[in-house]
Amino acid sequence: MTEKLRPRFWERPLAQLTPPEWEALCDGCGKCCLNKIEFEDTGEVAFTRLACRLLDNETCRCAQYPIRHQFVPDCVRLTPGTIGACAYWMPATCAYRLRHEGKPLFDWHPLISGDPDSVHAAGQSVQGWTVPEFEVPEDDWEDYIIEDL
Repeated sequence: MTEKLRPRFWERPLAQLTPPEWEALCDGCGKCCLNKIEFEDTGEVAFTRLACRLLDNETCRCAQYPIRHQFVPDCVRLTPGTIGACAYWMPATCAYRLRHEGKPLFDWHPLISGDPDSVHAAGQSVQGWTVPEFEVPEDDWEDYIIEDL
C-alpha cells in the first residue's frame, strides 16, 4: 500500500517530511544528474551538458534509481540531513534547495501545477539536450559547461 501524501506537505520543514513526501518533492528536471565541475581556486560550481550514464534523457529520471549506487557509488544520497551540505551545488530551481532556503516552489513544479510534465513544458528540465558522460573524456568536460541553467 502506498503512503498517502499530506496536503501541501512541501510547505512543511524538510525534516518533517515522510520518505514518500521527500521523494515526491523532486520536480523531475534531471539537472542534479548533470556532471558538475567545482573550481578549487574559487569554489564555483559549473554545470555541464554531460549527464550521468543512468539519466534517461527523455524522462529526466534515473533509469536505475532504487539501485543507482550499484552503478554510480558516489551518487549523492540527498536527505533532510545532507541537503545543507549539498545545496550549494544543487540547481537554483531545485525544490530541495528552494525549500532548504525557505523559498516557495515555482508555479511549474508538478506539485503546484498538478501536471508531471509541467517542468518540461516550462523549459526547466534537461529533456532532450544532454550528452552521456561516457561519450566525452573527462579532460574535455570544460568544453560542455552551461552558462545559464
